[in-house]
Amino acid sequence: MLTSEQTQELRAKLEADMARLGDHAHNALEFTMDRDRDRIGRDSMDESTEEEIYSTQLRLHDRENFLLQKVREAMIRLEAGKLDECEECAEPIGFKRLLARPVTTLCFECKSAREQVESETHAE
Repeated sequence: MLTSEQTQELRAKLEADMARLGDHAHNALEFTMDRDRDRIGRDSMDESTEEEIYSTQLRLHDRENFLLQKVREAMIRLEAGKLDECEECAEPIGFKRLLARPVTTLCFECKSAREQVESETHAE
């Protein structure tokens, strides 16, 4: 069970992550809106480079949206007092693990076991 100090520390970390990801989402929207700026006098290399940058930005934005949803879910679990409960075995997730990755839903043992299974599946 998390202490009130640990809970506050994790809440602050999650809130900071939400603010950062929100800023990135806002910047991505501005980037998308600025995409149609003046294109006169640009060659095909400029266009290709811009398309690659745009594609990369969209992929990053999608990943950050996914992470933002995980942060929101972690905040709900934190408010419910279940942030430190492993979703597979219901054992406590260590504070150090939560501090490193507050969106985690698995304890170290369950995450290791899942990665082992995934590793074996990819090796076949």
